Amino acid sequence: MDVVTPETRGMISATFEIQLPPDIWITQLSRAFPQATFRLLSGYRVEDSALELGETVTDHPNDVAAEMADHPSIAAYELLESDDRRVLAKYETTDTALYDFVEQSAQTIEFPITVQNGWYEFDLTGTREELDRFQEVLESSPLSYELRSLVGAQETDELLTDRQREVLETAIRDGYFEIPRECTLSELADSLEIDKSTASNILRRGEARIVKSFVSRPD
Repeated sequence: MDVVTPETRGMISATFEIQLPPDIWITQLSRAFPQATFRLLSGYRVEDSALELGETVTDHPNDVAAEMADHPSIAAYELLESDDRRVLAKYETTDTALYDFVEQSAQTIEFPITVQNGWYEFDLTGTREELDRFQEVLESSPLSYELRSLVGAQETDELLTDRQREVLETAIRDGYFEIPRECTLSELADSLEIDKSTASNILRRGEARIVKSFVSRPD
């Protein structure tokens, strides 16, 4: 059984969407391919550059890979995997604006970070005070931002059954909720080793609980 402490009860998970500065490589690349979804899976700063592992889902994987490898801000590029819809690569970039921003806000990066058409989206978990400080940093920035969601961590644990959480997390990981969708309901069911109708029922019930909780939550 999970032990609920005052610290865990006060934790909040938030999803932010922030406009990227126009002069960094991922802004330029994501705007050149506005339908592509770029995911920063991991990364860390090394002096004046950053080493990153990135995935791109796109209808033009070869074009994206070529543009990325040739960008002047990419110091080194290694293609790890590719198919007709996806590119996975590790690379070194001299653009460290993301890390500068995170250091300024004193928050920890939670991967993956998703970038699409000049905006990046990521999750943060912290206390109300930590998230308030983070929003103060955003307010002082010239870049636009949007708070997409704000959920108490303990509320989420109590909201869903273990099975609903498992199915929803698998759906998110496999891209079921992406636009365009990256896996079908049948593929999701196969991944979970359950039949299609069972997967659909669990998804609908979990989604309904989340929506009802959000709608009924006081401002």
